[in-house]
Amino acid sequence: MTDHIKKQLLEEIHKLEHELAHELPAEIKKAVALGDLSENAEYHMAKQRQEFVNARLGQLKKRMAEFSLVNLANIPKDKVAFGSTVTVFDTSKDDEIVYKLVTSEESDVAKGLISTTSPIGRALIGKQVGDTATVVTPSGKRELEVLKLVTIHDEVEA
Repeated sequence: MTDHIKKQLLEEIHKLEHELAHELPAEIKKAVALGDLSENAEYHMAKQRQEFVNARLGQLKKRMAEFSLVNLANIPKDKVAFGSTVTVFDTSKDDEIVYKLVTSEESDVAKGLISTTSPIGRALIGKQVGDTATVVTPSGKRELEVLKLVTIHDEVEA
């Protein structure tokens, strides 16, 4: 996992923890002071925000735990995997395309950064140069032939 993604997640976690511990209790206390809670919009909004923040914190902490399990030594050196840059020939578009497989937080299709969990990413994982991947997309099936592969290990060595 790239360090800047880990840093972004940690920053969001710290921001949400601060909101949960300091800002939301103050908002709730202020809303309670206004009186009748059954018709108190400020109170209900603060409680809804508190639930959302708790849920988001759970998601972020789970994602950080998942990232801590990533071991670069387990990533194959000769097959498409996380961190690989893959040049493919798309037979349906009659075009060469370069993709880099990244985390879902980093994905940006316009820049060729695709998530390992996207349909194209999942179809390419485990492929080698010369293999063909069939991708089912909303616009139909696409055949992608792997022309060139640069793994995360190749990039580290360069």
